[in-house]
Amino acid sequence: MRLDRLWQRGRAFLGCDYAILGGAMTWVSERHLVSAISNGGGFGIIASGSMTPDLLSAEITATAALTDRPFGVNLITLHPQLLDLIDVCLDHRVRHIVLAGGLPSGAAIARARGGGAKVMCFAPALVLAKKLVRSGADALIIEGMEAGGHIGPVSTSVLAQEILPAVRDVPVFVAGGIGRGEAILGYLEMGASGCQLGTRFACASESIAHPRFKQAFLRASARDAVPSVQLDPRFPVIPVRALANAATQRFMEMQRSVIERFNRGEIDQKAAQLEIEHFWAGALRRAVIDGDVDNGSIMAGQSVGMVSEEQATAVILRELVDQALTALLAREEAEKERIGAVG
Repeated sequence: MRLDRLWQRGRAFLGCDYAILGGAMTWVSERHLVSAISNGGGFGIIASGSMTPDLLSAEITATAALTDRPFGVNLITLHPQLLDLIDVCLDHRVRHIVLAGGLPSGAAIARARGGGAKVMCFAPALVLAKKLVRSGADALIIEGMEAGGHIGPVSTSVLAQEILPAVRDVPVFVAGGIGRGEAILGYLEMGASGCQLGTRFACASESIAHPRFKQAFLRASARDAVPSVQLDPRFPVIPVRALANAATQRFMEMQRSVIERFNRGEIDQKAAQLEIEHFWAGALRRAVIDGDVDNGSIMAGQSVGMVSEEQATAVILRELVDQALTALLAREEAEKERIGAVG
């Protein structure tokens, strides 16, 4: 089957049936959803977020109790205990570690690979993709600005065109704004080894996200998932894509207030920056776990408009594969008809 050939490299690298990774969503990508993705034939990834080594160890143990299929762990490179977290993964024989949230150090990559793990890194540009491969990354993930959560400035389609033809040494997985199997097929045909989806799985029946969080997803369209806005270049805001809500407007108003106080000399620049950065502290948990969709951060990618119902994870995966297969068969039939007409 041609689909099997297209993602054969990704399947072999991950050790799963479908080269579809579950994007690591903090508070959402925990033992239940991760194991469900792996059990369904995909590749689940634990979002470690700000977990301590002990918490991560417990989460890995709990996930392994729910699946005997491979799964990975996403670690934030800026975590103060990064090397300890890598050791926890190695102690549990986790064979795939995703280093996210910034360029990982050579020491971190070497620590993970030295313990027998395969390292996956996010590459936001071609020059950095090549640098990461030279530094020892076993695979890359390229994620466009259509994704939910923290985003870069470049779209998925542009990153794919820039990086896929130029990086052949390691498997490359594409993420950001992907919600259907036809898109997965398209990136595979461009040279990707597989794709990563987060938003599509947030409303899975196995997801522990609060019912109000899921309802916000089900009601939303692509244009509702917007990046956070920076009002003043003196106070940088790392863009985060989430569904617009009351907190989004308050964030804008808070920035204006802080900037005005700074301009009047009432606070210094460092204090002003900290106030802005701390606005969203705990906001994701408030939305995902507590269900406060007015005051929390409802991180979602632009593919949220394709999330129309709560489904079992296995059903979502099968639907994605069926869509890719249907599109592939339609192309093959069209090609046969064209050849027949010529002959």
